[in-house]
Amino acid sequence: MEEHTVLEKLGNKVSQVLQQHDTLKDEIKVLRTELVTAKAESEIKNKEIEKLTEENAMKDLEIEEIIEKIENIIG
Repeated sequence: MEEHTVLEKLGNKVSQVLQQHDTLKDEIKVLRTELVTAKAESEIKNKEIEKLTEENAMKDLEIEEIIEKIENIIG
């Protein structure tokens, strides 16, 4: 009877390990999805930053042109 108890304990432990394995697999799937989403959001933000940086550079050029015109007018 003692052997049966040991086998039951072993079976229970194996079941626990399998359940933990399934839980971890599910968590990994969720994390992968979150990672893909985060990468996509990051790419969108990087493109927006690039666009704003280009707009800022264009504004700087416009300011330089205005300053140059003012200097030409002043003499």
